[in-house]
Amino acid sequence: MGAQTILLNLERAGRLDKVLADALACDEAAQAMGFSRARVQQLLKEGLVSLSGSVITDANHKLKGESVACSVIVPPPVAAEPQAEVIPLSIVFEDEDMLVIDKPAGLVVHPAAGNWEGTLVNALLAHCGASLSGIGGVARPGIVHRLDKDTSGLMVVAKNDFAHQKLTAQFADRSLSRVYQALVWGVPSPISGEIKGAIGRHPRSRQKMAVVEHGGKDALTYYGVTEAFGTLASLVECKLATGRTHQIRVHMAHVGHPVVGDPLYGSQRGKGGPARKDETGIVGLLGDFERQALHAGAIRFIHPRSSKALNFKAPLPEDMADLLKKLRKKGVA
Repeated sequence: MGAQTILLNLERAGRLDKVLADALACDEAAQAMGFSRARVQQLLKEGLVSLSGSVITDANHKLKGESVACSVIVPPPVAAEPQAEVIPLSIVFEDEDMLVIDKPAGLVVHPAAGNWEGTLVNALLAHCGASLSGIGGVARPGIVHRLDKDTSGLMVVAKNDFAHQKLTAQFADRSLSRVYQALVWGVPSPISGEIKGAIGRHPRSRQKMAVVEHGGKDALTYYGVTEAFGTLASLVECKLATGRTHQIRVHMAHVGHPVVGDPLYGSQRGKGGPARKDETGIVGLLGDFERQALHAGAIRFIHPRSSKALNFKAPLPEDMADLLKKLRKKGVA
C-alpha cells in the first residue's frame, strides 16, 4: 500500500496542529489510523500537510475559522514494531484475506502509551504473522476499524493490503453496517428514532468528544428500545449510519440517556426517572457495572475478494447478559 491522501475542510480557529488532530479524529476514513497530536506535528514537520495547496510546516500556524481545504499525505506503512504475543482470540470467521473477531471488553486494540503490550495487534501478529496489512505508516497492522477498550463485540481485521483497501472503502462509503446493543439510563422517547448531531472534540476536555455546532463531522445514529426496566434503564439497539469516535456514547448522552457504566459520558443518570422503593435495587445493579454497557453485536459487509455479502452476530458477553438477567429478576422488565 502506497501513500494515502486525506482531504478535509478545516473550519475552526486555533493552532493548526490542534485543529487538524481534532478533525482527523472525527473523520471516518482517518479514525483507524489513530492520529495523535504528536503524529500530526510530525506530518507537518515532514511537509505532508497543505492548506489551499500551500505546504504548511508550522504546527503553530493560526487558523482564523474560515473554511480552508486541507490535504494530508500519509506515508506508506512501515514495518510493525509491536512484538507478537500469544493471546487467545475469539475468531468468528477467517480466510486468507480477513478475520472477524469477537473482542472482549478490556482488550486494547492497538499499542499506545501505557498499553504497549497485551493488545489486539500483539495477538494478531502472533496469529497471522508478518503478512498483516499496515495502515497509516504506523504500527497498527490489519486494523480496519476500532472498538474502545471497554466495548465488546465484532471487529473486522484485514490480512493483506488488498482486503484492507476494500474494507476501508466500505467504511468510507457507509455500505458496511454495524449494530450495537447498549444499556442506557432511562427510556428514550420516542422509543425509536434517530439522533443527529455533528461530533467533534469537546471544547474543554480533549479526552472527550461532544455534539458541537461548529467544526465537527456529521453523525447519525438510529436507535430502538428493545427492553425497558421501569423508567430507570433500557436496552437499546443502535445502528450506525456514520462512524465517528465514541458516536453511540456521545449521542446517547446528548439526548439524556448515557450508556450505563460509561466513565466519560455516563457519570450521571440522565433522564431516568426517580427510583421507586421497589426499584432501588436496580439503581445499585446499574451503578455497580464496571464498564460501559456497549456491545457491537452485528456486522454486515461485502467480502473484499468474493463480493459475497457476509453477516455476523455475536451474543452479549457474560457480564452484560448477567446484568440483564438480574434486572429481569427484579420484575420491572
